[in-house]
Amino acid sequence: MSRFPTANHLASWARVAPGNNESAGKKRSGKTTKGNKPLGVALNQAAHAASRTKNTYLKAQYHRLAGRRGKKRALVAVAHSILVIAYHMIKRHEKYIELGADYFDQRRPETTAKRLVYRLEHLGYQVSLQQLSIPVSI
Repeated sequence: MSRFPTANHLASWARVAPGNNESAGKKRSGKTTKGNKPLGVALNQAAHAASRTKNTYLKAQYHRLAGRRGKKRALVAVAHSILVIAYHMIKRHEKYIELGADYFDQRRPETTAKRLVYRLEHLGYQVSLQQLSIPVSI
């Protein structure tokens, strides 16, 4: 791993880094280019499998992105995350720590509550929120 100074360098070499090709207000294609084929295939399969696991961070990330960006872009993003996770595990000699499926909900609970209230109101419900003294875990 000493060949790559950061995880982003590794992702760029593997060609799973997100593209952002914009200049002077003109947006050009930001899709990934051809990289290491066997690594790309392995990462794609791992991302596809990870998106179907139960109660994991990678599944939550996939579903969070697939709704907004599309399924294929979400798979590339999950493949990128897998590669970055592997890089840090190898570099730091650490075990993988699962963040859980509710990581994004716990990170910003106010935003999650606002989004869910918005969805209920658009379904025709009137919602009033009250903070519980003891949070209930699901």
